[in-house]
Amino acid sequence: MNTHLSVNLNKVALVRNTRHLGIPSVTRAATLCLQAGAHGITVHPRPDQRHIRDSDVFDLAELLKAWPDREYNIEGNPFHNLMVLVEKVRPQQVTFVPDAEGQFTSDHGWRFPEDAQRLRPLIAQAQAWGARVSLFMDADPAAMVFAKEVGADRVELYTEPYAASHGAPQSAAVLAQFVAAAKAAQAVGLEVNAGHDLNLLNLRDFVQAVPDVKEVSIGHALMADALEIGYSATVQAYLACLKP
Repeated sequence: MNTHLSVNLNKVALVRNTRHLGIPSVTRAATLCLQAGAHGITVHPRPDQRHIRDSDVFDLAELLKAWPDREYNIEGNPFHNLMVLVEKVRPQQVTFVPDAEGQFTSDHGWRFPEDAQRLRPLIAQAQAWGARVSLFMDADPAAMVFAKEVGADRVELYTEPYAASHGAPQSAAVLAQFVAAAKAAQAVGLEVNAGHDLNLLNLRDFVQAVPDVKEVSIGHALMADALEIGYSATVQAYLACLKP
């Protein structure tokens, strides 16, 4: 199976929120990306609703009913606003991310064993609502056993360090760390997602080196490319990077 592409629509909502005209439309963007072959849609609503709003979460859930073969992934901090939305929407996947309120962007994974006790019941609750649970994690092979012990189904490897090193002398060593982290996760029964700063220049190298990545979630770079060549051509270009 090819690695799946889930398109993060936060930046579409961010542009829309600068005016009161309702454009660009988040649901229209989702439709165009799905029509182009995207395997799913990702949103990361934050408590300040500076981009994706609660209403967007519900509108996209309704839209995706017409696409039963695609997945809805809702990201966020389960100790903020996330669980209320998950209970109401029941997405296929929930990605727990340890963002602080007002944080500029995600920049680290969960810490173990520190976060284990408080994560465990929330993971179980999301799973009881029918969601696969993925934990946003740094590429630390030793941490993967803890992610499994708290009940996660997947980990999403935080790929900004990989993206920042791509093409630099240290790139091979950094990529090797991600390979090791993925193998450690898979060895304990976790599946592997990846996301953050992946783009058309670095995506193919990543998925060819890191074994059996189930899904990549891409937003910022994909939307920047879409401004130049449109949603359809952009999604197809990213899908091409994911082909074996």
